[in-house]
Amino acid sequence: MSNKIIKIALLDMYNGEPNQGMRCIIDIVNRFNPVVGFEIFDVRGKCHLPEIKKFDIYISTGGPGNPLIGDGDWDVKYYEFIDSLNKWNTENAVKKHVLFICHSFQMACLHFGLATITKRNDTSFGVMTMHKTKEGQTDSLFEGLADPFYAIDSRDYQVVQPKLSIFAKKGAKIISLEKIRDHVQYERAIMAVRFTDYFVGTQFHPEADPISFVAHMRNKEAKEKIKKMKGKKKFRNMLEDLLDNDKIYRTNETLIPNFLRIAINDLMKTKKMLSN
Repeated sequence: MSNKIIKIALLDMYNGEPNQGMRCIIDIVNRFNPVVGFEIFDVRGKCHLPEIKKFDIYISTGGPGNPLIGDGDWDVKYYEFIDSLNKWNTENAVKKHVLFICHSFQMACLHFGLATITKRNDTSFGVMTMHKTKEGQTDSLFEGLADPFYAIDSRDYQVVQPKLSIFAKKGAKIISLEKIRDHVQYERAIMAVRFTDYFVGTQFHPEADPISFVAHMRNKEAKEKIKKMKGKKKFRNMLEDLLDNDKIYRTNETLIPNFLRIAINDLMKTKKMLSN
């Protein structure tokens, strides 16, 4: 990577499993060529983490498994890494911007003590509505998205029971909640949090590419698994939602690009000010 470009570290939390998520993230990052370059770090598989000084922007991916359990090595070092990034931002003019997705988002909420992580009664999977909170209405991450907007949700765990006093103390904000479910008594899960001006995270998958997801659903084994989980009618509805330009396409083209534009503009502005 050239010294002249902004460097992005992609923190792979998929534990060595093949995944579409990273491919989709790379596709979005590549839309910003030649301004940025990226490198992938296998966090869970190889306990591989970047040197903070060498990278400007960080995207930490989703991944399978229980966010409450690590192996005592990679998870400890990952939390230390997050703390180091946070410390960097309190001590330096040029800030590090971080986006946490799904598994990483759950771990970040847990680490910052903002909420409780619990196992869902059943898996949430498919195209879901995401509702902005009052704070989310004005958050730049969601600029260009309707309320509600649509995203791919895929999780067995959830972030619930926000500790509002800790949110207030840390200056964190809940910016999105899951859909209202009048027919059940369960608490609405938290779907996105603005941790700081430079750290933000989503429970859902903003990187999801409809074409890749449809291809996945055409796989016979995957198709039968989804039909068994959700039923034939919901399966058909999911396919229709995936092909709607105002749903997953819109989120894919908007949210991570917003995050990257904000981060790149902030970095360039700050570096220019410091060079004058």
